[in-house]
This record gives sequence, C-alpha cells and structure tokens, in this order.
Amino acid sequence: MEGEMKQVMVAIDESECSHYALEWTLQNLHDSLLNSQVVIFTVQPIVDYGYIYASSFGVTSSEFLTTIQENQKKSALALLDKAKDICREHGISAETIIEGGDPKEAICEAVEKLKIQLLVLGSHSRGAFKRAFLGSVSNYCVHNANCQVLVVKKKP
Repeated sequence: MEGEMKQVMVAIDESECSHYALEWTLQNLHDSLLNSQVVIFTVQPIVDYGYIYASSFGVTSSEFLTTIQENQKKSALALLDKAKDICREHGISAETIIEGGDPKEAICEAVEKLKIQLLVLGSHSRGAFKRAFLGSVSNYCVHNANCQVLVVKKKP
C-alpha cells in the first residue's frame, strides 16, 4: 500500500447538495487529493418504459424513448464537465465516469470495480422518516460500499 495512489470517488447528481459535497471535498481534502486518483461519478437513470408507455396511452415510439435517453446523457455529460472544471480550478485533475442504472447499486459496483478507498457523497438532508420510507442513496452506500464513505451534509 505504501506509495500507492489512493482512489477517491465523488458521486454527484444535479442536486445542490452534491455540488456542495464536491466543493467541500476539494477545499477540505485538497492536499490528500493531490496524491490521489480522483474520479467524479454520476449515474444516468434507466428510462422507465412502463411509466412512459402508460403516460402516453400507448403512443410511445422508440424514437421518443431514444430522445429522452440522449437528453439525459447530454445533461449528465454537462454535469461531469462542470465538475471537472471545478476540480481544475482547485488544481485537481479528475477523471469522469457515467454509468446507467440504479444510483445506489451503480455507485457500489463502481467502488468495487475501481478499487475505491474513499467515497464522498452529498446528503439530501431528508428527515429520518422520509429516509426510512424512501431509502437514501447515501444511507445505502454507507452500509454497502466496500470502502470508507464520507457523507457531506450542508448546514441549513
């Protein structure tokens, strides 16, 4: 392990809390990030064909679904580009990865595959009841990711 580069992954989405988590990480872990491999990771949710089909009363065309997926991918790529620029402003170079699927599972799988040692996530600050009922990505990752997990929560 001595002299080996640390693998740090920051998982982000469109939310303000994940933007805050990235900024917090770059400011507070800056020196250790200089000697780490930094990965910015986002998940493109899979289009729920059933929902779209039902909502359009059976008039769903494959072109329509493809357009939705292409738009999602464009916005995910724009999000990653912006994150990369923020890293660059702090003198940190980062690689970006986009995966499709369920965010909780995609994040944990990426941690495994990339041998990540520290995962950083933002917290949406939901109450305990909502979190228990809805299930939270950060809560899931804390219990299932095979690495240290840092959940950054913005103070109200």
